Amino acid sequence: MARIINNKSGLRFCTEFLYSSRSIILPFTSTRSIETLAFEEVRSPSHKPVPDHSAFVLHGLLGSARNWRSFSRNLVSSLSTFSPPSDWKMVLVDLRNHGHSAGVSGLHPPHDIVNAANDLANLVKSQDWNWPDVVLGHSMGGKVALQYVLSCARGDYGGSAKLPKQLWVLDSVPGIVDTEESSGEVEKVLETLQTLPKTISSRKWLVDHLTNLGFSRSLSEWIGTNLKKSGEHYTWAFNLDGIIQMFDSYRKMDYWPLLEHPPKGIEIVIVRAENSDRWDPHIIQKLDSVKNCICDESEGKLSVVVLPNSGHWVHVDNPKGLLEIVTPKMASLA
Repeated sequence: MARIINNKSGLRFCTEFLYSSRSIILPFTSTRSIETLAFEEVRSPSHKPVPDHSAFVLHGLLGSARNWRSFSRNLVSSLSTFSPPSDWKMVLVDLRNHGHSAGVSGLHPPHDIVNAANDLANLVKSQDWNWPDVVLGHSMGGKVALQYVLSCARGDYGGSAKLPKQLWVLDSVPGIVDTEESSGEVEKVLETLQTLPKTISSRKWLVDHLTNLGFSRSLSEWIGTNLKKSGEHYTWAFNLDGIIQMFDSYRKMDYWPLLEHPPKGIEIVIVRAENSDRWDPHIIQKLDSVKNCICDESEGKLSVVVLPNSGHWVHVDNPKGLLEIVTPKMASLA
């Protein structure tokens, strides 16, 4: 893993853990003063100083990089033993207003999907990395990933930017989200969080309070993972106002045109969870129609895969099934 920490002097520190039979710690510092996203790295168990391939992993609303640690570790391990084996670096980012990125002052508003995608390009440039071969985004992170590809294809990130070869959109509806056709659970969560005090006495109090309001215990406990210790109390690890703005932007963005005409050289893979409540029948029908219409060799590819035995939380509900879907396609890039 690699955790980026910004201090007052502008120095940035990164410590990497290479996942092999023994953990190797490689600290280094940089004098770059550009404040960018906090991130972690998960790397294949090899001794190469620079992995052959890289991927960005983007979490969803109210999530963070740590939500995807376990899956990313299993993915790099699977890729390293697949035939042919391939050497990968997974960059797990905390999107703006989330996790450790919530404390980064340089991520200025507006807090929307476009700027969330711009943050990824700024991160690549600030670290002097190669542009990622693959981007995986879950839920809101899926739309950030779609915007990243769109902006990259339009040249918004400059002539040096390269399109990823694969884009994975994990249970994220690509079009405008109609609040009347959704469960409204996310809206209820955000509205409830706005009514809570700025300091929370304990995680137990929060979980009990949310369950008493009608939220499931699993959801309440997951929300509680976003608390951080502050003296004798707890505060939120995220920027709630910024997150509300991002969610509003997420609902309004429409990426159907991108799916209808993917840029040449990229494959966009939509993973729809079988038991997810995010997909209405007419959206599923439209997705299948778009997939079947793409046959122009001057354009990229669009694939749609159904993940069985899974709800919206694909990396929790069926991580093995998701791994079996993702690994062969990513390994084909080796």
